[in-house]
Amino acid sequence: MPNLLVIAHAPLASALRHVAEHTFPDCAPVLSVLDVTPTMCAEDVEAGARALMASALQPEWLVLTDVFGATPSNGALRLAGEQVQVLSGVSVPMLWRTLCYASHKPLIELARRAAQGAVSGIVATPPLPSAE
Repeated sequence: MPNLLVIAHAPLASALRHVAEHTFPDCAPVLSVLDVTPTMCAEDVEAGARALMASALQPEWLVLTDVFGATPSNGALRLAGEQVQVLSGVSVPMLWRTLCYASHKPLIELARRAAQGAVSGIVATPPLPSAE
């Protein structure tokens, strides 16, 4: 089972952990969070994330960040590799979908399910008119 790490602007990462624990109370062992403060740079984010990841028994990680191109994402991208997948645009639907499948999907499939959760979580009611 891959580990999960949410890296986001403070206090979003911690807030998402609370939402996750509300719905999936047993998720604590696989879910870590890193709140990025205004004074942190990408190097600080990378160092903080590596410190969190160092204690894990499982080497695979799915890292979810809030905004692509911002400091949390830039720090997370320094971690990306064969055993670390990074997705930006974290949301509650993405996180819940990830937690639903975390215990029985390999890393790449888990990343796909997380992305699907984010897309499926966007619903316009009533439906938006066509742009054409």
